[in-house]
Amino acid sequence: MIVTEIRELNAKKVLVTIDGHLVFPLYKNELRQYGLREEAEVDPARWSELWEITLVKRSRLRAMNLLQKKNYTKAELERKLQENHYPQELIDQALAYVMRFHYVDDDRYAEDYIRYHSADRSMQRMRRDLLAKGISAEIFDHVWERFQADNLDWDETAQIERLLEKKNYDPKLADAKERAKMQAFLYRKGYSMDAIASVFSRLSSSER
Repeated sequence: MIVTEIRELNAKKVLVTIDGHLVFPLYKNELRQYGLREEAEVDPARWSELWEITLVKRSRLRAMNLLQKKNYTKAELERKLQENHYPQELIDQALAYVMRFHYVDDDRYAEDYIRYHSADRSMQRMRRDLLAKGISAEIFDHVWERFQADNLDWDETAQIERLLEKKNYDPKLADAKERAKMQAFLYRKGYSMDAIASVFSRLSSSER
C-alpha cells in the first residue's frame, strides 16, 4: 500500500489517497501519528490501527452526530457521509451500524412523514417527497397501506376544499378559464383527477 497523494482539505484536514483509488479524510496531526507521506509505503500494523480504530469509529460517530440533529433516510445519510469524503466501504459500515440499532429506519421515517403531512398534502405529493428523500416505492406503498387501514376516514377532497377556500375561489363567480386554472393548480399539488372532479362537481351542484 502506497500513499499516492495527500491533498489539503481545510486548515485542519487533508484527503489521503492510497494506491490511487482509496480516498479518506484525516486530521493533519494524524499524518505524523501514522507515518503517512506521499510516495511512502504504509506500515501494515499502523494501517490496521488507522482503519479499524480511527476511520471506522469516526465514520460511525459522524453518522450518529448527524442523526442527533435531525432524522435522515438511509439515502440522505449516505449522501451526507459522501460529502464528508468517506469512502464507500466506510459509509456502508456506518450505515449498517446505525440501521442495526434502528437509528435509521426508512419504514419508520415514511410512517412519521405521512402521519405528520397527511392533513395538508395529497398522497401523490407525499409519495414524490419521500421518493426524493430516497425512500423506495416499495416501502412507501407498504406504509401507505398501513396508514389507510388505520385511517379509513382519510379523504383528500377535504384538503382540496380548504385550498380552494384559501385561494378565495368562488364557484359562483368563476368562469371556465378560472376553473381550469384552479384544477391545474390542484393537479400539480398531486391531487388525483377523480378527487378534483368530485369536489368541483359537488361545488357545481351546490350552486343550483
